[in-house]
This record gives sequence, C-alpha cells and structure tokens, in this order.
Amino acid sequence: MDSTWSVLTALALGIFLGAAFSVMLHVAERRGSSAAKVVAPTIPDGVDQVLEVLDSAGVVIDPSNNVLRASPGALSMGLVRQQALTHPELLELVASVRRDGEARVEEVTVARGPFGDATMRLEVRVARLGTRFVLLLAEDRTEAHRLDEVRRDFVANISHELKTPIASVSLLAEALDQAADEPEQVRRFAGRLSVEAARLAHITSEVIELSRLQARDALRPDRLVRVDKVIAAAVDQNRVVAGAKQIEVAVRTSTKAEVYGDRALLVVAVHNLIANAVASSNPGARVGVGAKLDGDVVEIAVTDQGIGIEADDLERIFERFYRVDQARSRNTGGTGLGLSIVKHTVQKHGGDVRVWSQPGRGSTFMIRLPLAEAAIEPDPETTPDPSAADSAATDRGVRT
Repeated sequence: MDSTWSVLTALALGIFLGAAFSVMLHVAERRGSSAAKVVAPTIPDGVDQVLEVLDSAGVVIDPSNNVLRASPGALSMGLVRQQALTHPELLELVASVRRDGEARVEEVTVARGPFGDATMRLEVRVARLGTRFVLLLAEDRTEAHRLDEVRRDFVANISHELKTPIASVSLLAEALDQAADEPEQVRRFAGRLSVEAARLAHITSEVIELSRLQARDALRPDRLVRVDKVIAAAVDQNRVVAGAKQIEVAVRTSTKAEVYGDRALLVVAVHNLIANAVASSNPGARVGVGAKLDGDVVEIAVTDQGIGIEADDLERIFERFYRVDQARSRNTGGTGLGLSIVKHTVQKHGGDVRVWSQPGRGSTFMIRLPLAEAAIEPDPETTPDPSAADSAATDRGVRT
C-alpha cells in the first residue's frame, strides 16, 4: 500500500512539474515575442512600396540611426552604406527632427562618393514617420544649379557681346555726323559701322535659331534635302572669312545622299562647324570638309588643324552658352551658342554629333544623319497601264 501511494505521489508531482514548465515556456515565449517587437518594430504599411517607386532618394531610420529601408535612388547616390547614412550633414538633420519633432526642408552640399572632391547639391526633406522612425527624402539638384550658373554666365556674356557693338554703333553714328564734310572719314566710319551691325545681326540670328529649334514645329520632316548641296552652301558662306585668314577649305563630297528635314537649319549647323574650325585655325592652315556613307547613315565631318580642345571641355562644349576660351570667343564675336545649335539641329533630324580633339593638333566634328528611305517604285506587273485604262473608259463612254 505504501509503495503504491509513493508511486502515485511521484506521478502527480511529475505531472505538476511538467504543467508548470509548459506554462513557464509559454510565458517566456510571449515575453520574447514582445521583446522582439520592441527591438525590431514594424514599419508602417505602404512605406516599402513607396520607396521602391521613388526616383529620388528615400531612407527610413530607426532610433539608433540604423537604416531600415532605402530606395534604389538612395543607394545609387551613395547616401547609404552598410545600413547607415554616410554623410554627417544628413545625420544632423535627422537628429534635429528627433529633438523637436518639426519637419525640416533644407538644401545641403555633400560629397559625391568616397573618393575625389566632387559634390552634390541635395534638397533634403526630413520628418517623423510614426513615433519611432524618421523618413528622409533627398532630391539631387546638382544639375539644376549647374544650369542656373550656365544661364547666369550667358546673361553676362550676351550682355557684354551686345554692349560692345551697341556702344560702337552709337559712337560711330556721332563720328559720322561730325565728319559729314570729310568723305574719307565717312567711308572709314561707315565700314566700321557695317562690321558692328553684322556682329549684332550674328548674335541676334543665333538666339533666334536656338529659339526656333526649341519650337515643336521647327522641322518639315517631309522635305528631302541633298546633303552635298547643304555642305556646298555652308562652305560658300565661309569662303570670305577663310580667305581673309589665308585658310584653305578643302571639300570632298559626292555622296548624292538625301535626308529628310530642314535645309536651312542643316546649312546653319554645318556652317557653324566650319566657322569654328576657321576661327580656331592659324593663318595658312587647312580645314577639311567631307561626307561619306556608312550603311544607312551619312556622316559629315569637319576637321581643322587648330588649337584643339582640352578633355575636360569636351564634355561641355555642346552646352548652351558654354565657351571654351572666354577671351578668344569674345575677340572672335562668339556667343557660345553655335555648337548648341549644331547639337539641337542634328537631334531634331534624328542624328547625333561627335567630336575628337587633341590640344595643339586640331579637332574633328562629325554629324551623323539617317538617310532618307528610297521611294518605293511601282511594280509594272501589278500597276495598271494608264493608257489602257483611258481606252477602256472611252469604250464605255466615260470621259477621262
């Protein structure tokens, strides 16, 4: 009896201890789950989807400044590395928002990548996301600021370009009035007046051409243009200036190629390349102009033996209002619009423009345009004979 009682007592004790252990495990599991939620809190619904489609940079930061989520833009811009913000300027904005809870919108300049001294201008928006997180959005405004600087430079350059000939015209007009009784002086002043008037006209025409290229109806795509004739016209426009500098303009073109587009604009584009080649060449040098076919593309090349272009400038020479040598351009009357007009014209015609240059050795500019498709000739076996049709119509008593 005593042994049976001992067995029952031991069994009951085991069941009790097992139940108690199970309860303790359940409580521990619940506490662990609660602790996990505190350590790794949930990001509000929809944030992941929004970050995925953002073109700009988007970052979600936790209370320990760990990056929990980052958009592709944030990664490509180098704002996040090893799950942390890489720029102290951004961390300071995040800390400011945490301190007072107020959203911030500021423009900051940060390093672009870990190497070099290139920078980015960012428009940064930082705000709380829920009670624990901070959301940071950054927009790269570097290119916009650069374009603003280019526009400001253009205003300064064009103001100078216009100021000089306008002042000259005014002074020459006064000089003509005072020298009315001196024919020799009148002729001299009149010649200089014509030069300044031509300079003003050149500046005005380039601005008008650039504005025209930006219009939607700048081209007549249904017009066939002979490339050889475009080159001939552009060369003729530069004969006098080239001759004055004793520069030979050698032309080699017999492609008989045709493209669809605007003949006047194409002549302006080729003219600008030749004019730049002549302006950058020393007296007695040679400028080559040629065209050749390359598959379904016609290539127009202008080569000079001039001063050449530095590698750093090659990336920017087609920008509006950009001038490689400010002093030289000013002396030659350049506005910095010529190559921009070339680029826009070629792009409007579905082509591209390329450049190769070596400082001190010269440059080659090449315009590439798609050839006009050949007209489809009628098939004589399937096309009715007009004379036969007229005869049939007459037999039926129908007047054609």
